[in-house]
Amino acid sequence: MPYLDDPLIIFTDLDGSLLDHHDYSWQPAQPWLDKLSAAKIPLILTTSKTPAEVATLQSALHLTHLPFIAENGAMTHLPSDWRTGDEAPFHINGAGYSEIRQTLVELRQRFDFEFRGFGDVTPKQVAVWTGLSEPQAELAMQREASEPLVWFGNDLDFAHLKKCLAREGLALTRGGRFWHVMAAGAGKGQAVQWLTGRYQQKRGQPVISIGLGDGPNDLSMLEAVNYAVVIKGHHDHEMPLHRDDITRVFRADEFGPQGWSQGLNHFIPLL
Repeated sequence: MPYLDDPLIIFTDLDGSLLDHHDYSWQPAQPWLDKLSAAKIPLILTTSKTPAEVATLQSALHLTHLPFIAENGAMTHLPSDWRTGDEAPFHINGAGYSEIRQTLVELRQRFDFEFRGFGDVTPKQVAVWTGLSEPQAELAMQREASEPLVWFGNDLDFAHLKKCLAREGLALTRGGRFWHVMAAGAGKGQAVQWLTGRYQQKRGQPVISIGLGDGPNDLSMLEAVNYAVVIKGHHDHEMPLHRDDITRVFRADEFGPQGWSQGLNHFIPLL
């Protein structure tokens, strides 16, 4: 069982996890945020949100000195003191946004697929889909390496879309509200492993990782960490984890930041 004085790293999903699914508040988790800050434990935001959205949240949560993982793991941001030489601020895994959009538009024209992505609609429509304000929706549309979709078609066409994307080196990941198109092989788990390696290299010692998430797009992250917290989600998707160490998996019976806090209470004893 990890303690606050161990070399911990915590990776957390945002919507439906650290942030409430409905009002995006993190206040119920504030006592734990204060404890982690006091113990200098890195809290790595690991989310489907865009870098522009995460930067705003990082500032509000006083985490701007830390890396973050955005767009479901399709990209990782490193602070300036982490970069070596001419290393870019963003590590992008696979295709960029314009390439993804071009592929989606071509496939829709060719096969008459029934979907709409963020690149097809206005900030007002994204605000309706997400519950965000229009200025927040504009930040959500500043994408670098993934595209959220709303699917309106049938299951057969959806299976066909998956196959078409696979041929283009792309894949679909299920989030809390949307399907996300990004490079095949990209994902939160891959990004968590990459960033954990960077942390271990930077510190010169092994680290202990805890992951917290509520949706299917969090599963790869929850399998990549040492300890996994599955937060109760506002969806009916199963959350199977293929792990042998089931004692290191905790399934919260509360939603959002309440379930988030419940998970840390379970794994980290307070001395």
